[in-house]
Amino acid sequence: MNHRILSAIFTLLFLTSAGFFSLSARAQEQADVLFTVGKKPVEKEQFLYLITKGKKVDPAAATLSREEFEANFDQFLLFQLKVAEAESMGLHQSEEFDREFGSFKETLIAPFLIKNGVEDGELRKVYGRMQEIVRASHILFQLPPNASNEDSLSMLKMALKVKAELENGADFNALALEYSDDPSAKMNKGDLGYFTGLQMVQQFEEAAYMLPVGSISDPVVSDFGYHIIQVKDRQANPGEVEVSHILVRFDAENSSQEENARRKISDIYAEIQKENTRWEEIVKFYSEDAATKEAGGILPWFGVGTMIPEFEMAALSLTEIGEISPPIKTPYGYHILRLEGKRPLQSYEELEQTIKSKILRNSKSGMIQSQVIAMQKARYGFKENEAELVRLSKTLTSEDLTAFGAQLQEKGLIGVQLFSIKNSSFAVRDLWKFMQAEEVTPKGSGTFFNRWLDKFVAHTLAQTEEKDLEATNSDYQKLLKEYRDGILMFSLTNQEVWQKGLNDSIGQQEFYKNNIQNYQWKTRVQAYLVKVNDASKLDNARKYLQNKRFNSTSFASFEADYRANFPNAYATESGTFEYESHPILSKVDLNQSYQELVVEGVPYVLVVGSIYPPGPRKFEEARGLVIRDYQAYLEQALTKRLKEKYPIQINSGVKEKAFAALNN
Repeated sequence: MNHRILSAIFTLLFLTSAGFFSLSARAQEQADVLFTVGKKPVEKEQFLYLITKGKKVDPAAATLSREEFEANFDQFLLFQLKVAEAESMGLHQSEEFDREFGSFKETLIAPFLIKNGVEDGELRKVYGRMQEIVRASHILFQLPPNASNEDSLSMLKMALKVKAELENGADFNALALEYSDDPSAKMNKGDLGYFTGLQMVQQFEEAAYMLPVGSISDPVVSDFGYHIIQVKDRQANPGEVEVSHILVRFDAENSSQEENARRKISDIYAEIQKENTRWEEIVKFYSEDAATKEAGGILPWFGVGTMIPEFEMAALSLTEIGEISPPIKTPYGYHILRLEGKRPLQSYEELEQTIKSKILRNSKSGMIQSQVIAMQKARYGFKENEAELVRLSKTLTSEDLTAFGAQLQEKGLIGVQLFSIKNSSFAVRDLWKFMQAEEVTPKGSGTFFNRWLDKFVAHTLAQTEEKDLEATNSDYQKLLKEYRDGILMFSLTNQEVWQKGLNDSIGQQEFYKNNIQNYQWKTRVQAYLVKVNDASKLDNARKYLQNKRFNSTSFASFEADYRANFPNAYATESGTFEYESHPILSKVDLNQSYQELVVEGVPYVLVVGSIYPPGPRKFEEARGLVIRDYQAYLEQALTKRLKEKYPIQINSGVKEKAFAALNN
């Protein structure tokens, strides 16, 4: 059902909008009560919220006519009647409702959560960084696997020593060759080329974007070890390019082979400069990139940080479509590039989901979660029982769920207080219930107890935030009520109208009998119609059909012939049709069995069979129409019953205020 309740209630189909204004109105105690359904008050603000959300127009430019207002008011009143009836039937207490509403709440609450604000801020920060590209070099001091504190301290001292040398004027490239544990340093001397947001590990990126050009960082720790970073350049992000290329390969260890490749690429470049040369032919004849040479050398679109630096910067420096670069050298060989397309960095809206998915896959997701938890703790007065947590961490050493539970019982720890949020305290028993319900042990660093405690704290804080939003955030409250009531209205209508109309075969038959006058055939005729799409094939159709009578086998040979030999020459239609409403049959003489005519310049060949006078349709022939009309009847009956069951009192003064508010 989810796809049917994804917008305001007034976008839903109401099958009737009968007037309710014969009901008397009296003054209400609350000035904002629009009307009551039974004893349930419905406030003006709820009506205004739904109708303005459903209009989807510029409120500054739009006005609502009295007729439109009354129609929407009728629909809203009917909606509230259905909600009241659904509640009286207990539909809001069913498992199906809980499941459906629960799935909606997960989506509806997201924009209101602290996490959403933190994520949005991080996404925009990353996009802000993506406006710029940074060129940096680094020297990596890699930590050994399972490094101890001593190992880390030793590497830090080495990094500080090298930084001191750099500050005293030592050459960065030379020190990168000597000290860096990055395997690429042997070729690039520490130069990483240009990159942008989300292309480096978080700690490296944060440091590089903070550094002024030419300055050298303090040691920056990441999962790889310690980095000394120097920023060489900053530029505006040039966006993405599409290029085609010619490649001439060589073995970097073979100097004579490289020289031959250099001469060959120079000759190719000279050939390209000549008039009347075709790039695609040159590529196909000379390029040694088997994957692209047959397609004109074309490569996928790319931006900064996705190709090797030499190739990338040569491509991004091209400015005019069709511009050809001089030969460039990369580890793969010599290339000549041609610019095929250029586009700027995409907008934030276009890149938002891509950025988000990348963030959720890297270390930033953990950072965001830590920020969220810290903000929740501050907002909801989180307090730890520090002394007991230290004792429990030392006491509860088991790494097995069953054994862990046994330890709690044996040592009498089940009642120990762990933490408090607002005015609620949470004890070990609450943690243990959570562990048993979750079953899957959380991964990460720390002891078994601390990992579970962290997960329980995060879960409890999230629940606290959700309850707080439901209690205090009016926008979220309105949205929840809209969807809750929408689900109830849908469930009631589905049960009492749509499904009942579809499945109640006895009711359908009875309705059909009582309304047989609505299910009548007009004059009908059997006919075989051939639309001649190719006028040169008209004689062929005439040959097959001119002397045929209408029956099940008369047209088989014609159908077989044209489908095999002229599949597009004709379009055929066969059956029993209402004569007067058919666009072709309404123009023929029913007294002639075989006929030819032209309608709007298109030739037709027809064979006419039996003619049937007007008369009632059989139930099977009218079933689709009967179901539709029966559902409309059930909707009207439901509306009438609800109006009789629930007294309605309308506050005319508040209603006029609502009309004025919508037009002011």
